[in-house]
Amino acid sequence: MKWMIASFSPTGTTKKVAKAVAEGAGCAVLDVDLTDLEAVKNVARLDETAVLLAAVPVYQGRVPAVALERLKEIRGNGRYAVALVVYGNREYEDALLELKNALEKNGFQVAAAGAFVAEHSIVRSIASGRPDETDIRTAEKFGADIQKKINGVQDISPVTVPGNIPYRAVKAPSVWPAADDGCNRCGGCAEACPVGAISRETPNLTSEDKCINCMRCIQVCPRKARSMPARFLEGAKTMLEKNAAKRREAELFL
Repeated sequence: MKWMIASFSPTGTTKKVAKAVAEGAGCAVLDVDLTDLEAVKNVARLDETAVLLAAVPVYQGRVPAVALERLKEIRGNGRYAVALVVYGNREYEDALLELKNALEKNGFQVAAAGAFVAEHSIVRSIASGRPDETDIRTAEKFGADIQKKINGVQDISPVTVPGNIPYRAVKAPSVWPAADDGCNRCGGCAEACPVGAISRETPNLTSEDKCINCMRCIQVCPRKARSMPARFLEGAKTMLEKNAAKRREAELFL
């Protein structure tokens, strides 16, 4: 049996968790990068019998809308799926339920679901270094347990996960990453942006209409010339240190 990882992972931590889950299942893996439009366009060429592991980050307690749109390109036709969300140690709120419902709407049977913690993409001191060794071991065991469930049951009843409908309202970003004088307009951020919010002609600017604050442009800048506004970071750090400092562990649903 093959597994297909379809991950929207701008800073890499969501994909790291997803790969650990798939490795624990011990199956061959196909990889679809949902941040890459060309990869999404080629989804139809991939194995349509594989178990789908859909992995997304949590933004404001929800799944990024662009990730859900790109997941629509992968049709279930009754096959199994695993819903996986990764969040920055605060709350995942309605994201896991939203992802599960989207997969079922796409024709999948959701055999398992999980919420894992990773280093916060904006305030890196929150859950710093995660997923760590403990998280990876948990993810690998989760994958093995999922595979046993799939192999041992003919009809798998849907899993139940936390969340509310209507889903939590999402506020549009009020601040965005910007470049300082260190930007040499190399265009690396423009090439890496998963939503086309940065142009090659003016990479020192960010399209406020498109940006989803995924932080990839900050991560890939070789000159460390991009950042969020300092005042915003100070406020976010204060809030998260108050509400998200205590270590949280993965929540798994089989």
